[in-house]
Amino acid sequence: MTAGTARGSRRDNDDGGPDELTAVQAALAAEHAAVYGYGVVGGRIAGDRRTEAQAAYDGHRARRDALRRVVRDLGGTPQAAAAAYELPFPVPDAAAAARLAAELEDRLAAVYADLVRAGGAVRRREAAAALREAAVRSVRWRGGGVAFPGLVERAAEAAPSGSASAAAGAL
Repeated sequence: MTAGTARGSRRDNDDGGPDELTAVQAALAAEHAAVYGYGVVGGRIAGDRRTEAQAAYDGHRARRDALRRVVRDLGGTPQAAAAAYELPFPVPDAAAAARLAAELEDRLAAVYADLVRAGGAVRRREAAAALREAAVRSVRWRGGGVAFPGLVERAAEAAPSGSASAAAGAL
């Protein structure tokens, strides 16, 4: 395949195909959950890490708002946030809050890995950047990382990230 042939392919334009809207909606749902989760983290985290939690919260709110616009641009109706989300484990203290933050970022990495696969060129770049940010945040919260962020987490999930059951009401 030559460079000229590749240039005209679907993967070089911004049309990600029919799965793109589904993947963007899944990313939006994950960002809604992350905003909620970081509200919990911020309430439990120790003072020295509170700035880091606030920055993550603000970043996820901004990405959530951008994803809402993308859903509308793709002709969809952005899904609303749930009133509350079920935490994956109790968060009674700062140590548990840091574990929750790492878990949130791991789950976001998995969703953004799906969007990298399903998106057109522009959204692939944006999703790859979001995946990278989630991986870096996860390492900061956990103190260590994984070789392929967004993929290792897939093995532990029972339902794919784009499914309604995976996104509804659970972090």
